[in-house]
Amino acid sequence: MMGKVPSFSPGSTVSSALPGYVALCLTLQVHRLVSAQFTVTGPDHPVTTSLGGLAILPCHLSPSMSAENMEVGWFRSQDSEVVHLYRGGQDQYGEQMLEYQGRTELLKDDITDGRVSLRIRDVRPSDDGHYTCFFQSSVSYDEALLELQVADLGSAPVISVEGHQDAGIRVICRSSGWYPQPEVLWRDLQGQLLPSASEEISPEANGLFQTEIAIVLTEESNQKVSCCVRNPRLNQERESAISIAELFFLRVNPWTVALGVILALLAGLTALVSYCFWRQRRAKETLRSDKESEKETLLSEWEGEKEALRSEMKRQKAEYEAVKELGLTRAQGYAVDVTLDPDTAHPNLVLSEDQKRVSFGYTCQDLPDKPERFDTYPIVLGAEGFVGGRRYWEVEVGDTTDWDLGVCRESVSRKGEVTRSPEDGYWVVWLASGVYQALTSPSTHLPMSVRPSRVGIFLDYEAGEVSFYNVTVGSHLFTFTGTFSGTLRPYFCPWVSTAPLIICPVPAPAGGNLSP
Repeated sequence: MMGKVPSFSPGSTVSSALPGYVALCLTLQVHRLVSAQFTVTGPDHPVTTSLGGLAILPCHLSPSMSAENMEVGWFRSQDSEVVHLYRGGQDQYGEQMLEYQGRTELLKDDITDGRVSLRIRDVRPSDDGHYTCFFQSSVSYDEALLELQVADLGSAPVISVEGHQDAGIRVICRSSGWYPQPEVLWRDLQGQLLPSASEEISPEANGLFQTEIAIVLTEESNQKVSCCVRNPRLNQERESAISIAELFFLRVNPWTVALGVILALLAGLTALVSYCFWRQRRAKETLRSDKESEKETLLSEWEGEKEALRSEMKRQKAEYEAVKELGLTRAQGYAVDVTLDPDTAHPNLVLSEDQKRVSFGYTCQDLPDKPERFDTYPIVLGAEGFVGGRRYWEVEVGDTTDWDLGVCRESVSRKGEVTRSPEDGYWVVWLASGVYQALTSPSTHLPMSVRPSRVGIFLDYEAGEVSFYNVTVGSHLFTFTGTFSGTLRPYFCPWVSTAPLIICPVPAPAGGNLSP
């Protein structure tokens, strides 16, 4: 039997249902706000990198969610200045600190999962310290603290003997190019620490540190010691040793002391007996004349030695310049026609129709993701592969402020992070922030008196050499040495710049082609 349906008026229905509706709306709103909450997490240990290298500072959201429409950024924790900022789906460079301009890149491959990383190129001492990574949505904000530790080993200690001091021999140890401030100490043959006579650790103009530590060795103490300079952050050290023979230590003979006293007394008595004004005056004049004559003779001999040394230096410099010129001329005799392979080009690279010119484009092109295409760095390879012989080509760099040039193995990985070093199949020279470097392990600084507008690359496969030349002034820049295997291909990487890299025809060397 059906029950009776209760009757009620419209007014009573609204008034009784309103509190439940309001409670339901509040519940849904609170659920929406709670679901949008997140936390930001960074690495639980400091990120350590070497000077001139790359630093990766990762951050991610928990729980995993897309950050494409969020504001993401890094700033220095000490002064809250912007290192890199991402807002509205784009990188924002207007508020970026001057010292980071052109050196940062936001890696956004996993941004839809809430994972991003900041890459800092050409790491400097000033990059050392704490950073804050933050994510901000329309309803939530959180941040994480990260630490970047910059470290580098300096030069091997150089030990020199400065002379005698306090009945011993003063020895000084010097080293430079350390970061952060190193620890310096002396050790004996058994590895025991020895007290130093003085110690000075001072900053250099480039922000690195130089050291000078001294010790006084006596005949009774250890005559063989080692100087150790240690980087506490890397837990690595450089050490040099010195051994001093016994004959270098001053020895006092009692008979020698007695003889000296007797001679002093005899000299005093002789002076008193032979005291005479005219004799003293004559002796002084004779002594002065002898000294002047000896001084003139020494000066004449010194000038002759300086002139001979100057002539020898000029001759060696001329020979060196001739050898350098011959090396470039010889290399140009092996010139080959190099073109670019569009199938390997990063989507941001723009190639000319003749495949001779490449530049960086700010718009990512819609290109098929082939296995041979680079997807992280703006790299393109030459179409030609070399498995032997000698090859030479020239690239016009013009006023380009950032570029990489060289060769690499055809088998290198094209996807994700790329470590460019000979151990990983790359023989590359680059220009970054006005600094020229060969990407060895660690990198090698290349001093440049004249900036090259054209760079020559010479590959000698059998000899295991890749040489780079400043064609502008005809000088040699750097040579990698090693052993090659497999196919090698020309390597080009134009970074963010308005000027392109151009493969140029090589002029025929004087006297005809030198290649066999």
